[in-house]
Amino acid sequence: MVSALNAFLDKVVIQIVNPLMLLLAAGAFIAFLWGVVQFIMHAGDETKRKEGKEAILWGLVGLVIIFGVYGILNLLTGAFNLPRVGPISS
Repeated sequence: MVSALNAFLDKVVIQIVNPLMLLLAAGAFIAFLWGVVQFIMHAGDETKRKEGKEAILWGLVGLVIIFGVYGILNLLTGAFNLPRVGPISS
């Protein structure tokens, strides 16, 4: 029973968690870059600069949360002998 559960969790980590982490990190990075572009392109418009600052802030917050979850998941997968959360391999 333990080996069946371990095999199931292996598949969950490899097929769901890894791509999800990559997608979320990419989304947060794009939000950060969008904020930088808004901030630079609309240097004269204070409201657009404020929107850019907020996008930069939330992009960074998202990245910090995602990398924190990445670290916690790697600790848990190491403790339970599951495959590491990481880059998607072909």
